[in-house]
Amino acid sequence: MPVCTMLFIATITVSLSNTPITAMNILAIEPVTGKSHWNFMSALLRALTDSGHRITAFTPLPDGDRVNYTEIDISNDISSMDIGIDSHFVMENFRKSTVMIPLVMNWTRRICSIIYEHPKIKNIILNNKQFHYDLIIVERAASECVTYIAAKLDIPVIFSSPSPLKTTIEYSVIGNGPNPASVSHVMAYHSVPRTFFQRFTNSLFYAYSSFLNTRKESEMKINNPGEYDLIEPVKPSIVFLNTHYITEAPRPFPPNIIQVGGIHLQSPKKDIPAVKYIDNSPHGVIYFTLGSIVEMSTLPDHIQNAYKDGLSKVPQRILWKYEGEMKKKPINVMTLHPKVKLFISHGGISGVYEAIDASVPVLGLPVFYDQPRNIENLVDAGMAISMDFLSVTKENLINTVNELIINEKYRKNANKVSNRFKDRPMTPERSVVYWTEYVCRHKSAPHLKSYSFDLTWYQYYLLDVVAVILLFIIS
Repeated sequence: MPVCTMLFIATITVSLSNTPITAMNILAIEPVTGKSHWNFMSALLRALTDSGHRITAFTPLPDGDRVNYTEIDISNDISSMDIGIDSHFVMENFRKSTVMIPLVMNWTRRICSIIYEHPKIKNIILNNKQFHYDLIIVERAASECVTYIAAKLDIPVIFSSPSPLKTTIEYSVIGNGPNPASVSHVMAYHSVPRTFFQRFTNSLFYAYSSFLNTRKESEMKINNPGEYDLIEPVKPSIVFLNTHYITEAPRPFPPNIIQVGGIHLQSPKKDIPAVKYIDNSPHGVIYFTLGSIVEMSTLPDHIQNAYKDGLSKVPQRILWKYEGEMKKKPINVMTLHPKVKLFISHGGISGVYEAIDASVPVLGLPVFYDQPRNIENLVDAGMAISMDFLSVTKENLINTVNELIINEKYRKNANKVSNRFKDRPMTPERSVVYWTEYVCRHKSAPHLKSYSFDLTWYQYYLLDVVAVILLFIIS
């Protein structure tokens, strides 16, 4: 056996053989009703319960109790913010940062107010010694109000992030903002700012969105303060991020960012109708979905007709996630199935990992938020083509579908990306367990947090240093 291989195995063995800790008692809160958000969070929690840790989860999308796992259903409390959004609403709100940032922040704060009024949450806060939680796992969403309960219970907090880290909150989460010269804004339409124009607009976008985020939260704290605004937010010990370096351009991250992209992937179910439909497709299948948030049935008729007319002309069968015909997406039915020839997707990060895991080329139709950047990363990898989903015509849809299926380079590149994606020192599940236990072993692991949290904003941007240098030059 090569020496480097022996050293690698020894390193992994030592790293996984730390002194074991007793079963942790973990509180989990999912404040967002998006199905993809819960898929990521529930995968984190399942990894922990499978390792013997006890979890109490407040969720609007309950899966049901199991060993070591108790759910509190809060769907009735936040049903007004349910999934399945009209496409017109998405176009008017989620594709514009000036509207989306304050809108999502307001939603997060409203949900915080609702959750903290829940009788069982109040009971946990008042009788913490009775429950004795070791830590809390919560999605950061768009406001630090989600850390209020961690502050009240004086326990560490771990953030779950079901999408790439939001550019506007990076500093408040990890203590470092992204460099706009090399890291694209999460809502950018490019994977990497390669040209001067992209770096220029990326810098303006970063500055403006960060300013808007800070100003709006300050306004909300003044105009509609909550009890959670009266206490100092808790910085996360670690952040579980639904990303992987194969779909993200290289960038610096502090040690408390743990990338576990693809943790939601499951083995395909054999007893659903879609499997038989795929098995009986002589030319293979094209899987088409715009995710769990946007209702495709609400798109204008001329757009729907372009997809229907175009896809009716290709020899492959179409497995189309469309409200009224197939409301639930088959869990990973595409993944590992050799007859799926193409994935037509909006570019949600979870679907991106399903395509990569299955080595399937992607026709990207990004709608909003991180989706354009996610698809552009796949385009850079040579396994995807991106199109504006509002401008698709019958002709260019047919041509693009045929190009992706007939030209073998896209599947070869998809295979290459898939192999890199699966080449890991440990599984995402094992990473979640190790790092969660690490936080407990090391008393919230403060040594992983950035020292920049101790700096003022002008110290962080070295404005005081620049001022001294300028004074020296002038004098």
